[in-house]
This record gives sequence, C-alpha cells and structure tokens, in this order.
Amino acid sequence: MKPKTDEKKQTSKFIKETGTQRKSLDEINGTIEVPENKGYFRTLLAYTGPGALIAVGYMDPGNWITSIGGGAQFKYTLLSVVLLSSLIAMLLQAMSARLGIVTGRDLAQLTRERTSKWAGIGLWIITELAIMATDIAEIIGSGIALELLFGFPLIVGITITAFDVLILLFLMKLGFHKIEAIVATLVAVILLVFAYEVFLSKPDALGVLSGYVPRAKILTNQPMLYLALGIVGATVMPHDLYLGSSISQTRKYDIHDEASVKKTIRFTIADSNIQLTLAFVVNSLLLILGAALFYGTHSSLGRFADLFNALSNPQIVGAIASPMLSMLFAIALLASGQSSTITGTLAGQIIMEGFIHLRMPLWAQRLLTRLMSITPVLIFAVYYHGNEAKIESLLTLSQVFLSIALPFAMIPLIIFTSDKKLMGSFANRKWVKYTAWVVAVVLIILNLQLIWTTLT
Repeated sequence: MKPKTDEKKQTSKFIKETGTQRKSLDEINGTIEVPENKGYFRTLLAYTGPGALIAVGYMDPGNWITSIGGGAQFKYTLLSVVLLSSLIAMLLQAMSARLGIVTGRDLAQLTRERTSKWAGIGLWIITELAIMATDIAEIIGSGIALELLFGFPLIVGITITAFDVLILLFLMKLGFHKIEAIVATLVAVILLVFAYEVFLSKPDALGVLSGYVPRAKILTNQPMLYLALGIVGATVMPHDLYLGSSISQTRKYDIHDEASVKKTIRFTIADSNIQLTLAFVVNSLLLILGAALFYGTHSSLGRFADLFNALSNPQIVGAIASPMLSMLFAIALLASGQSSTITGTLAGQIIMEGFIHLRMPLWAQRLLTRLMSITPVLIFAVYYHGNEAKIESLLTLSQVFLSIALPFAMIPLIIFTSDKKLMGSFANRKWVKYTAWVVAVVLIILNLQLIWTTLT
C-alpha cells in the first residue's frame, strides 16, 4: 500500500503548490456532475461531450479541399494517410486530456509557468497566430457556405461570422453541456450528409478497404506525397491540444484522489477516442466521395464553389447529380464552420488566459479573440473585392503556418506528460513517450517538407 500512498502524494504535490491560481476556463471548470457507482455506459454518457469539441478541429473546412482532392487525384490510396493521422490525433489528445486532469492546469498555463518571461511572450504570439490561422479556415468556410446557400456576397457572409461569437456567449449562460450537445449535433449533420452522398456515389468497397493499407509509392510520388503531407498537416491542429487540456477538467472529480483521477482519465479518453473515430469516418468519407465522383474526370476542384457546382453537374458526377446534393454539401460546410468557430473561440480564451493572464470580461475577451481572427480575412476580402479564389488561397497559407506552429504545442505536451515530478504515477509509459517523440520528429520533418514544397 505504501507505494500507492507515495504516488498519491506525488500526484497532488503540484496541485498544492498552484491551487490558489485561477483555474482553466474558470466559469465552467468542474461544473458538470458525474454519477458515482453507476454502470459503464451511463458513466460514459456523463463524460461524453468534450470529445465532440475536440473532434470538430479534425474535420474543419481546412481539411475538405485536401481530402476530396486526394480522392479525386489518387482514388483511395491516401486513405491510409487519413487512418494514420487519426491514430496520431488519438495519441496526442489522450496525452493532452491526462495533463489537464492530473495537474489541474492547461497546456498554456503550464507552458507559461515553466518558461522565462520573453520565451513565454514569444510562444504566446506563435500560438495566438496559430489560433488565427485555424479560425481563418472556419471563417472562409462559413462565409462561402452562406454565399452558396443564401446568395450573400462573400464579404457580407464573412462579416456575419463575426457575430457568431454572440451565440457562444448565449450558450455559455445555458451551461457547457448545451454547447457540447449542439456541437455533437452539428458533427452528426456533417456525418449524415457525407454518408448519404457517399452511399449514392456507390464507391468500390474492395478499393476502399485496400486504400487503408499503406503504400510505399506515397513517399516516392511527389504530387501524392504533397497531398499526403497536406492531409497530415491539416488534421493535427495545435489549438486542439490546448483545448483538450482545458475542457477535460469540466467534469467534477477529486484531483487529490488517485482513484477519482484515474476514472476521469479513463472515461475522458474513451469519449475522445469515440469522437475522433467519427472524425476519421468523416475524413474518410470526404476522400471516398472525391474518389467515387471525381476520379478520372479531370475536374477543377480547388475551391468550395467548384465542389458545390460539380455535385449538380451530370457531366461530372453522372446520374446522381442534383441541386439537393449541392445544397447538402453547403449545409455540411456551414455546420463544420460553425462548430469549429465555437471551439476555436474557446481555445483562444484558454491561450490568452494561460499565456498572458488576461483579465477582462468574458464577452470582451471572446469578441477580441474573434476580431483578431476575422480582421485579416476581411482586409483580404476587401482588397480583392470579394474574389473567392483569392480569398480561398488564404487557406493554403493558414495550413502552412499551422505546420510551423504545431511543434511549439506538441513538444511541451510530450515533455510535461513525461515528467514524473509533475504527473506522478500518471506520467507517460515508456512506449507512449517514445512513440510520441517519434511521431513528433516525423511530423516536424513532414511539415517542413510541406512548407518547402508549398513555398517553392
């Protein structure tokens, strides 16, 4: 029994030292009750929710063009890259959740506390720019969806997205569980839309299954490698690591009780893995749709409007073409953009509070985060007179910057979760630690390759 007691003291040492500091997302931290001594599925249901907010970052509009384009150019071959990216996401998000639950701090708070003043400011600037880069994809996706659905000029659609932060403020008053439910509903809309469209497209089932088997030619075929790097770079998002370390603390648990911490970790990671599996299915459906409908057609699919128009063009997608398919695509795009903006705004608040200890009303903080993201898009839109092709080129630039910013979130996460003084008995096991470092090194190399290829 003695080793367990020592582990418990070691686990709670960091909490005692920092317990007087402000909690991450203080207004929702520990606000959701969880049942005691109930069945597995009832307990899992109480913990279900944060995973949905994490998952939307892995199926945001920034992924769409890359995944559909990958299927259109190389059929089902890059499904193995989608699978590998999803497994990496599950590993990193599990580490992120465990960090928040065990320490009672989020990744931004810990990074700031364990770096010098100027290093902390530098990391904050990089991370804040990453949040802006992430939000650019959601803003552009939502703005274009509003244009396709209602005919709004693109600049008007983008401006409207500035006010969706007010929806988040209203939802926060209703309780965090309501936000989780709404995001989960939007994810379900995206899943159902693409499942229906893929069903109509009648993909080759054996071809799909064989696509999940990794192929050496992905590394030797330059255009294929470029798209594979784009899929990986657009999938693993730095803001989700900060978000996961914070919202994993929304359930009530005793941080000083090892059994309570262990239970919270177990069910939080289960929720995360289930929701990330759904994100994997959505990204697979996007690539399968591109392969089944557009492979061999030599269609131009570089923009959302191209995809929207192609789905109603019989010469491209055949007999299943219809305006309804196009409208469903636009609805799914709007659902993706709106769900992603909710999580992006929350992540922005976590980063501001964690890195610079910003003290201001929540409504002002969230509005500031939103305005910082939407301003460059609006400037770009006005400068190019609402030219959709020019505005969508920002998507490429945003994905490149996310590739640059990713190591600045991933490396601290691995260091902190491997630190036994910080994590106690919940520190990474050796196989997790070494796997994470291998993944980090490979992702950094691949992202540097993506940046170089994109810029040259």
